[in-house]
Amino acid sequence: MTTDWTDFQAAEPGFAETVRTRFQQHKHHVLATVRRDGSPRTSGSEVEFRFGGMWLGMMPDSRKALDLRRDPRFAVMANPGPDTSMGGGDVRVGGRAVEVTDPDVKVRFTEEVEVPPGPFHLFRADLTEVVRTFVDGEELVVQVWRPGAPLRTLRRANDDSPPREDPRP
Repeated sequence: MTTDWTDFQAAEPGFAETVRTRFQQHKHHVLATVRRDGSPRTSGSEVEFRFGGMWLGMMPDSRKALDLRRDPRFAVMANPGPDTSMGGGDVRVGGRAVEVTDPDVKVRFTEEVEVPPGPFHLFRADLTEVVRTFVDGEELVVQVWRPGAPLRTLRRANDDSPPREDPRP
């Protein structure tokens, strides 16, 4: 099951804002795609939030674009930043990339970005999972959202005790 960014934002507005803000802290992120032989490929990539969606733009016939055309599964991790603070936590989005070939949408997208690209592939991110991991005091906190399910928050202490789940408000 996948959903678009608008549905994610409607389901979990605060979490969606945290994730979007984390991606917007830096321009370049790490995109994982699936190679023809099934092994992972990681590449630098930009993530844009426009028209209520999460978008991935790529150079024509780049390996990552060809990977996504063949197998749309992806994961993209927000750039952790230049230091070790991990401000805002570690954020990752997984899903399926849907190539957009409609010329009107591509022109509209081009008009919205600061530096209009040359020829490019444009993919809309349909989400299957959104994860944020951060440290709160002495605990590792993992927030997980999947379409059709509420946001889960798991906490793990720095010992052998099992993780515990925060109750939903």
